[in-house]
Amino acid sequence: MLMAEARSRGSTHNSRWIKATPEALYRAFTDPVALATWMAPGDMTGEVHSFDHRVGGGYRMSLYYPLTDTSARGKTSEREDSYTSRFVELEPPRRIVEAITFASADPAFTGEMIMEITLEAENGGTMVTMTFKDIPVGIRPEDNEVGTESSLAKLAQYVE
Repeated sequence: MLMAEARSRGSTHNSRWIKATPEALYRAFTDPVALATWMAPGDMTGEVHSFDHRVGGGYRMSLYYPLTDTSARGKTSEREDSYTSRFVELEPPRRIVEAITFASADPAFTGEMIMEITLEAENGGTMVTMTFKDIPVGIRPEDNEVGTESSLAKLAQYVE
């Protein structure tokens, strides 16, 4: 029953073991150049427009769909998902909590989504877990999971 309730509110949970230290992974989550490199899922590209690494600070980022994607349905424009992320908690090198708000005129994408990242040293690497809560109703949790898996794979390539 609890799992069904969590799903109806739009929550996901993805984990991946990555052969890197928690410190290296924490830097990849808190460096704008790194974020632009690995955060965009699949063939999308990313651009960080501003960055303020402190609790209460955050960043503004755009994810761009490739021109070859004929089914692109961006949240901000046809080929762009732009969002603002506010750092709620920063516990180097173990935990990051961000509050994310999409720039969209569509009410299905409004509201604040929470992304919690935990980094646990394990077997010579790190278990990276990304949990999303309060996902806007316009984003299917299944799509969020697939996108997060893709981003975690790109993160692994970036740091390993």
